[in-house]
Amino acid sequence: MKFIEDIQSIFDRDPAARNIFEIITCYSGVQAMLFYRLAHRLWRLKFKWLARFISSLARWFTGVEIHPGAVIGRRFFIDHGMGVVIGETAKIGDDCTLYHGVTLGGTTWQKGKRHPTLGNNVVIGAGAKILGPITLADNVRVGSNSVVVKSIDESQTVVGVPGRVLKNNQIKSDHFDSYAVSGDVDDPTVKAINSILVHLHDVDLQLHKVSKELNIKDQKDTSVNDLEIENK
Repeated sequence: MKFIEDIQSIFDRDPAARNIFEIITCYSGVQAMLFYRLAHRLWRLKFKWLARFISSLARWFTGVEIHPGAVIGRRFFIDHGMGVVIGETAKIGDDCTLYHGVTLGGTTWQKGKRHPTLGNNVVIGAGAKILGPITLADNVRVGSNSVVVKSIDESQTVVGVPGRVLKNNQIKSDHFDSYAVSGDVDDPTVKAINSILVHLHDVDLQLHKVSKELNIKDQKDTSVNDLEIENK
């Protein structure tokens, strides 16, 4: 039943999906999940070598590596698939979406919980790395190529290396952005740099006024007004 739900949910998240037959035969993320559901069941039944062998076959055929010990919820979708890695102790909630190149990885060689935990309705953009035994709460969005090493509260959007939470950009529970971040978000680092440039411009104007009052000549009229960084 979980695999059937995985397939049905794709129609809501991928406008290119046309029919079930095409999804099963052409979507590597779906094929990887079919292998995973079988391998995970064998893992729980203590057939661990066979489970690992099946997951290795899945990696060869699909380019997606999911450890059979990982726990994945319902209606999970890996879009494009290639290069996705999900570690042994990772836990993923319901209605989550991962794009190609995502890693849910560990940061220690010690046994125990080493990989991330994702809540429900989490979207992780292409190339993002979620590292360590951290928690991404419900409705979190992670921008493409971000590196997240700290836990993130519910309904937040994270971008950058290391990951930074975007202010005033909470996500509604029924909201979906392709690749996790839309084009109109504001990067806090860009905002900070632009505020510094504005301050430097004000200082430049004040120095220019002082130079005129003191009758200081041969000073170039320098300005940082045209140096604002665009958030593209």
